[in-house]
Amino acid sequence: MKDNNTRRTSQEFTQEKRTFFLTSLIKLMPATSVMEVPRDDFSEAHSWTDDLPICRYSGVGYATNQVYRKDGQRQCGVFEEKCIHVCSNEDPSSVYLYGVFDGNNGVEAAEFAVQGMAAELLLGQLVGKVRDQEIKETLSQAFLSVEKNYLQSLDDKVAQRAALQYQIPEGLMSYDIYQRYPDIVDSINKLNRQLSCGTTAAVALIVNNKLYVANVGDTRVLLCKTDKHGVHKMQQLSVDHDLSNEDEILRLETIGLSIPKGLRTLANQHTTRCIGNYLVKGAFREFEELASATEDPIIAEPEIHAGIEIDDSCRFLLLMSDGLYKSLEEATGTAQVNTLIIQTALEEFKNQTTLTGVAQAIVDKVVRKHTDMYFSGAASELRSRDDISLIVRNFNCPMANSSTLVGTSTNTLDDTISSSTRSMNTAPTEIRPYVDFTEFYKNVEEARRNGTLPLDLFDS
Repeated sequence: MKDNNTRRTSQEFTQEKRTFFLTSLIKLMPATSVMEVPRDDFSEAHSWTDDLPICRYSGVGYATNQVYRKDGQRQCGVFEEKCIHVCSNEDPSSVYLYGVFDGNNGVEAAEFAVQGMAAELLLGQLVGKVRDQEIKETLSQAFLSVEKNYLQSLDDKVAQRAALQYQIPEGLMSYDIYQRYPDIVDSINKLNRQLSCGTTAAVALIVNNKLYVANVGDTRVLLCKTDKHGVHKMQQLSVDHDLSNEDEILRLETIGLSIPKGLRTLANQHTTRCIGNYLVKGAFREFEELASATEDPIIAEPEIHAGIEIDDSCRFLLLMSDGLYKSLEEATGTAQVNTLIIQTALEEFKNQTTLTGVAQAIVDKVVRKHTDMYFSGAASELRSRDDISLIVRNFNCPMANSSTLVGTSTNTLDDTISSSTRSMNTAPTEIRPYVDFTEFYKNVEEARRNGTLPLDLFDS
């Protein structure tokens, strides 16, 4: 009989056992060091997305996390973020895809999401779709499909976890469990860490010269535009799904959860939406604070800003992980962090000659401000800095080596960006010869054979 029961998923356990295992065993879990070996070279297995055409109108900057030390020695952990900035092909009708994925408890969910989003959006799903609603539905479905497929990939681990849980008798105190079944507890804890891996996601699509943005979690997307007077304006196109968001708190309360004021984390999750993290999805009732929910409290349904026409007023788009804007908030204390980031970007467009240079310079400035704040002692609560990723997508913003202001007569996306970015992101265009020397070389060769070629013809 026990063999049949081991096939049960953790959702089939009683409420008491669910709560017991997660609240008891995770508390007993030995502390793991955050100082894992960093992957500074970002080396990994080749992915099919590596073969997609890189968008030549974008650049990426990043910085690995850091735990500060008084002696200034660098300590960092595994970089858990992934980016994608590609297009479906290299002609004007291309679909452009950009994404920043901020992993939590590992990078596996972020890596899965990068490949999944590309597969859901760049393999013909958008062909023939021109209405905003059609594209919104495709984009929303991409998030839900990636979520479903990722959780299904964890089925073996979920089954292993359920079988291990079943081997521990009910009614034991937490201390007794760890003393009597240390190997089982360690195995469950290892599986819990793997199953809790998840990721935020901010995705931007450009289709038919229109911009579509979707996100879950607290990765952020900013669009810089100019008004009719040429004044730069900032627009946030993403929603921060966390417990400072009143709409999210209302959604959680509607499904039966009571959210204390000032709460910043929910179970093991600091955002209220994400892709992955099985423990707050299929096993969410194991957490006492989530057990009263009538449906999944942490969801992967994105919020979407759709159909923004890319015209002369659009300057550039920024996609960033929360490490960028939160580090800047901590370092400066500003409540206008988005505006400050846009201003910094505008400065770097004037100074840099490549879009990767723009993105990296923005990241480096934020990192320097945060680091200086720590070592100045002005903010004693600063102990570490999170991973940072930033994608810059240029539309219409001139750079340091741009000889022409853009946006004067643009009708298509390719026209809009050509004069400002083509010169800085692609190799120089080959200039065809305007004199045909074929006849000259023919006569030279004939004279050489006849012995009539002047000896000093090619002397310098």
